[in-house]
Amino acid sequence: MTYKPDTLCVHHAPRMQADHSYGAIAIPIYQTASYAHPGVGQSTGYDYVRESNPTRRELEQTVNALENAFDTVATSSGMAALSIALELLETKTHVICSRDLYGGSVRLFEHVGAARRGMRFSYVHTENPEEVLQHIAPDTGALYIETPSNPMMHVTDLRRMKEIADAHGLLLIVDNTFLTPYYQNPIPLGADMVVHSGTKFLGGHNDTAAGFLSVADEELAKKMRHLYKTIGPCLSPFDSFLLIRGIKTLAIRMDKQQENALKLAKWLKHHENVKEVYYVGLPEHPGHEINKSQSRGFGSMISFRTKTADIAKRALERIRIVSYAESLGGVESLMTYPMLQTHADLSPQIREEIGITDTLLRLSVGIENAEDLMEDLEQALR
Repeated sequence: MTYKPDTLCVHHAPRMQADHSYGAIAIPIYQTASYAHPGVGQSTGYDYVRESNPTRRELEQTVNALENAFDTVATSSGMAALSIALELLETKTHVICSRDLYGGSVRLFEHVGAARRGMRFSYVHTENPEEVLQHIAPDTGALYIETPSNPMMHVTDLRRMKEIADAHGLLLIVDNTFLTPYYQNPIPLGADMVVHSGTKFLGGHNDTAAGFLSVADEELAKKMRHLYKTIGPCLSPFDSFLLIRGIKTLAIRMDKQQENALKLAKWLKHHENVKEVYYVGLPEHPGHEINKSQSRGFGSMISFRTKTADIAKRALERIRIVSYAESLGGVESLMTYPMLQTHADLSPQIREEIGITDTLLRLSVGIENAEDLMEDLEQALR
């Protein structure tokens, strides 16, 4: 039987709660590092926590079902998941990436991929397929896409990226953190790997760091599992339990957050101290129609530009319900100053080129009452 995404958040297929010990509705926390063997050369299926754990396996199967993947590993952070994806690529490989990209990803690519593995990274506007084609070289091995991108909310056509990847023998890797598998499934659209910062929407409560890497085929799965066991970036049993609990409410959280985000985006674009609003759910957004064609929703991430830098800084210091903090995707609304936080490691020249200036704010909309959020933003922006 095929389940809808909101059902899979609660009951991943094919296992159900009846399979748990004593009929437990919630998966137990198997807080153990080692497992006894029934006999010489025999195993229960679990040998050592770095390789596998029943609680973590439940979580991995849940995300795997949601992503329509062949296999998924749960890691200690989103950067740990991305690190495994990087290791799956050959050394000295050229990777074409979205120009507007999470600053931590750029840091990993340049300080580890380029500096230590001899890789090259080209940052291009992947929302423009022609620009992608212009940068393909003989050593190009992968496309790395964020859609919507962080923080400028550019939308890339994943089906078109798949066509390009197939034509040139490239792997397609997609960061699906902003929309999650509840709203978007890159693997059925052609992605070979999907990366998540599970700290964000999947956990949903700003209390746990986690990451996920999902792959589309058996060959990648074998390599991924080997690296996972060898390097050891596994998610702890307790954090796995928290992520399972968080995902159970993913659907209702994201629907409420999206509802709030649309109201706030419409309100912000008419505010006297706001110059521009970047939200994929607005019909005038350049990527609105492409996003509609490849996803089931728009998410709850908004970036907006104030008229002056003083207004932006003052707003960050005056918000009361919304918190001035890094991260995103939790039930609490958070506001981030990308130039000083998520993208501080980028050079001023690159930040300026992308549009990450001293007037840009990023808002992760939570589940609070939308009118209360508007009142808070109004007094902060006034």
